[in-house]
Amino acid sequence: MMDLKGLKFSKMHGIGNDFSIIDESEGIVIPESDKAEVCRFLCHRNFGVGGDGVLFVESSEVADIGYRMFNPDGSEAEMCGNGIRCFADFVYRKNILKQEKMTVETKAGIKTIEISLENDEPVLFKVDMGISTFKTPEIPMNSDLDEFIGGKLKVLDRIFDLTAISVGNPHAIIFVDDVDEVDINKYGPAIETHEFFPEKINVHFVEAISKNEGKMITWERGAGVTLACGTGATSTVIVGYKLGLFDENILLHLPGGDLNFNIYEKEKAIGAFMEGPATLVFDGEF
Repeated sequence: MMDLKGLKFSKMHGIGNDFSIIDESEGIVIPESDKAEVCRFLCHRNFGVGGDGVLFVESSEVADIGYRMFNPDGSEAEMCGNGIRCFADFVYRKNILKQEKMTVETKAGIKTIEISLENDEPVLFKVDMGISTFKTPEIPMNSDLDEFIGGKLKVLDRIFDLTAISVGNPHAIIFVDDVDEVDINKYGPAIETHEFFPEKINVHFVEAISKNEGKMITWERGAGVTLACGTGATSTVIVGYKLGLFDENILLHLPGGDLNFNIYEKEKAIGAFMEGPATLVFDGEF
């Protein structure tokens, strides 16, 4: 692995979903050939910094700023809702992009973020997470069905009612009576790597408390159990709305904290605004 001496980074979290963030807006810091290995090391909770991913700030020709994310296994992810709030906090605090409203280029498209300030300090971040798709080829999912909404999926010794959705990355949403009774360490990886999902999938078990409130737990593709997943939470409220379990405004409880959502419909598709905090843990240098 390359020598990391002198590498500067910030450790941040969005309701417990934690990341190292590296500024490459003015040039490459970690060569592309080393990024996967370095990210595996940085995310290791015993031998590295620890985290659910590594975020890179890049310049962009199509948006105000560019964003990349790598998982703990070294694979690159399209986007992360909690990560992008941390990203916005980082670029604002570091004076990389001192804007209360910014566009961010991600592999899941351009996202717009609005920052709420108190005494010039970022406190809340509202992200237009974009529109979703239920089309199985776009998730992707190996199925003869055009959409897999509330479909039956046999996993190990159980059959789940599962909905497959993409908000730029793939998610499997399963509504249950009580999320606390789900053995996510057993069923999460089995669904993630199920033959129906050729690019693997993020897995979420959800409990609808009311039309405006829910609770969820997550097994993330390439990361395992995490305290929060922003794109997964977005997918959850959209699926709940599609199934008639949620209304337009939803408070969602995740193990690491709460997120607020507002559903909208656009061009016959369903999208959502997500609002939540981001927290600086520390700045570091190797």
